[in-house]
Amino acid sequence: MTRPSRRAVHDRYADRIVDQTAQLTSVVAGAEATVPVPGCPGWTLAHLLRHVGGTHRWAETVVRTRATGPVPDEQVNLVTPGADDDIPALSDWLTEGAARFADTLREAGPDVEVWTVAPGGTPLFWARRMTYETVVHRFDATAAVGGTYTLDADVALDGLDEWIEFSALPQAYESQDARRALLGPGRTLHLHATDTPEGTGEWLIDLTEEPITWTHAHEKAATAVRGPLTDLLLRLYQRRRPADADGIEVLGDEALFTDWAWGAGHWLRR
Repeated sequence: MTRPSRRAVHDRYADRIVDQTAQLTSVVAGAEATVPVPGCPGWTLAHLLRHVGGTHRWAETVVRTRATGPVPDEQVNLVTPGADDDIPALSDWLTEGAARFADTLREAGPDVEVWTVAPGGTPLFWARRMTYETVVHRFDATAAVGGTYTLDADVALDGLDEWIEFSALPQAYESQDARRALLGPGRTLHLHATDTPEGTGEWLIDLTEEPITWTHAHEKAATAVRGPLTDLLLRLYQRRRPADADGIEVLGDEALFTDWAWGAGHWLRR
């Protein structure tokens, strides 16, 4: 099978940002802006939509200006709702920003140099990262209104790949000490998605020594985690808890999985 070109992959992410945003705005249609969001303590739907829209605009600025260093991120983090915020207006604003961002990504292409928060240094990094920013926050919105959340298998698979790739980076952790605390002889994890074709949906993470490494493999490990693709992704993003993770089974050293998922996800929670 011919692998898609970087351009095709890049443009597919741009399309997904628009699609995931459309699904997000659809699920909150008719809701009140003041509805609390369980996955983001202290936030309402208004906070959430402001955050997602601000994040899209922040990344769009990075790509459009070909930024060589960090750009101001107030619109990502300063998301206090206005007194007149309502879902229709915020949804229109979110839709417009996603479309503008997708257009900017397509115009830039996958390979020009831009600043990124992790290795990558191209718009392709931002296209992928913002896809999963939107995917996860669409879940938050869906949970807030009591809706049903589904995610295409190919999107969930790539989202797990991205999260696990980040988990091997030193900057993913709160500190060097936090990362080193996870390392030791025999400390390995095997993640297995139970709803994928045989030979896909498996990851082996090796925490035995520096550097942390991972691969797609079916091997015995100190901790084995099995469950549906989407639930595994949401568990890594702390949107599922062990007690309510539908269909997720942890075998072996459960504390290792819990500590790794929390520690490696530090920078994604900031």
